[in-house]
This record gives sequence, structure tokens and C-alpha cells, in this order.
Amino acid sequence: MGEIFSPGKLMLTSEYFAMDGALVLAVPTKLGQEFSFEEIHDEKSLIVWEAYHQNKLWLKAVIDYQNWQILETNIPSGAEFILKTLKNVQSLSTITFKNNFTYHLKTNLQFPADYGLGSSSTLMTNLAEWAEIDPFYLNKISLGGSGYDIAVAKEKSAVLYQSVPEIKYEKVNFNPSFKDELIFIHLNQKQDSREGINFYKSKTKSQKRVDEFSDITRNILLCNKLENFSELMLIHEQKISDFLEIPTVKAKFFADCPVFVKSLGAWGGDFVMSSKFDGFKDYFWGKGFHTIFGWSEIIA
Repeated sequence: MGEIFSPGKLMLTSEYFAMDGALVLAVPTKLGQEFSFEEIHDEKSLIVWEAYHQNKLWLKAVIDYQNWQILETNIPSGAEFILKTLKNVQSLSTITFKNNFTYHLKTNLQFPADYGLGSSSTLMTNLAEWAEIDPFYLNKISLGGSGYDIAVAKEKSAVLYQSVPEIKYEKVNFNPSFKDELIFIHLNQKQDSREGINFYKSKTKSQKRVDEFSDITRNILLCNKLENFSELMLIHEQKISDFLEIPTVKAKFFADCPVFVKSLGAWGGDFVMSSKFDGFKDYFWGKGFHTIFGWSEIIA
């Protein structure tokens, strides 16, 4: 028996361009995903999988891992994804699913699934730690993506991350002096990140453009004033907008906002970052956005 925890993440810089090697700054969230496991020596070769969202059961599956068959489940599509992922775990691990034990595996996602904080990356990282395998490779063959979210979950820290030409990252202490002035607003419009990624991939990139985002990330780490940070956020947002040829989130929802508003992750959904101003809560509530976190409320 045992328990594992991985934190969620927020991507502050280089969304989309991360896949082409731009330097990413990402931070961990206080909420994440719990994983507990128990082995029963009963010679039944079963996996009993229970997935909870905020302590409420949503997916249950019983899997025969000798034949890789789903014996019972309440959500067939979800069980198929779990079967595929656990089969990948078996192929990579030297210790897991190599006998005829029954495995009781339980996950609990602490945040709403539509928050976009990393329900998949925290799952991959927890499974990899349990099975003693490489979480980046498990994620690659199970899901894809740049892998920055895996680095945050694995290290439980803010990271600087690059995926090209090879995965390279380092833990950083991103603790800006103005952090208590920053806020995170949930748009409640979950974006299909794969759709956004496919659109980005269809467009022609240049190394110069990738390097521009890496430079912005480095400069953000050096910021000690909110004014400088805000300016870099505006520049970053406009560069993405120009490249994708779609309006910024500020132009779309918050044109009259007196401060910066920056998308975090796939454009169009999940969280945005901004900074406090007089009446900011009333302003965002008036626009229909009721979930607002301060830095210390959401960032670990």
C-alpha cells in the first residue's frame, strides 16, 4: 500500500511555441492529483481502478491485465484510455503487472476537470513514480505534448523547461516581489488543447520567433517590478495573437480592462492571469467570471 501526490500546473510563458523549443516558465498549483495503490496476492491478475473528482467517484473499471480486457466499467471510453495507459506502464516497468496480483488503484483529482491544471499530466507522473519508469516517455506514448507539465508535477516546483532538441529543465524559485498583486481568473470555457495544438502546427514557424519567446521568459525571471512584468505579458500576448491570427483574450472579453490580461495554456479557455486594480472583483464578476484566485490561493 502507498500514496503519491503530484501538483497541477499553470504555464506562464511560451504556450504553443514550447513544442518547438521555446523556453517555458511554469509553476505548480496547490491542488493536484492523489494516487493510492494496494497489491493483493490473490492470483486473479486484476486491476480495480477507481477515479474520483473532488472525492466523488466518476469512473470505475475492472481490467484483466493478463489478456488486457475490460471486464466491467461505468464509462467505456474512459476505461479504454486507462487500459491503454496501464498497458504502456506494463511494457515500460520491470516491477508492475509482472505477476498475478490484484491491484487496487485509486486516483482523486482535487480540482475541477475543466480547470485545465493537468489532470492527465498528474496521472502520468503518479503512475510513473509508482511503476519506477520515465514519466516523460509514458506521457509521450500515451498522450503526447511538450512535457512541461510532467516536469512541474515530477519536481513539485516552478521550472524552466525546453523540449527541443531534447528535454531539458531546471527547478527555479519563481517568487516575484509583486506576486500578491497577481490574480488568476477562470474563464469556464474549457479549450480543446489538441485542437489548438494542431492549428499551431499547421503554421510556419521560424527559429527567430521561437527565440523571441525564450528571451521573454528569461526577462520575466529578472523582473522585480509589476510594471515591467505587465509590459512583458502584453508583448508576449500580442506576439501569439499576431502569429495565430486570432484576437487576444483581452480584446475578446476584457477590452476595457485597465491592466494586462494574459492567456495561460491553450487560448480560449482555462485560466488567464491579470493584476489587481480598484474594483477588480466587481469588474470580472460583472463580465460573468466568478472564479478568481490570488497567487497564494492557487500557486504552491
